[in-house]
Amino acid sequence: MIAMVDNRFVIDVTFDPAHGYVARSTQLAAPVIALSLQVLRARLGAQLGGVERVKLKLDRLACVQRDERRRGGAARAKRQHAGVAE
Repeated sequence: MIAMVDNRFVIDVTFDPAHGYVARSTQLAAPVIALSLQVLRARLGAQLGGVERVKLKLDRLACVQRDERRRGGAARAKRQHAGVAE
């Protein structure tokens, strides 16, 4: 679903382990797929005519994946700082 809120497009996003983050809507020509939320936001903006203000509304799967990636990135950085090889 795409809705305009405060001059922003609000788009529902889910996560598919086989493809990555997926945004689907009747307003989009095709589902938009990306491996990161940053790239997904950029692709949506381009498809919506250069819109810069895109708000992603993540479902439970997308939130879990985002949070897991955030925790994993911090853990990798901590191990590297401590000199532990991966």
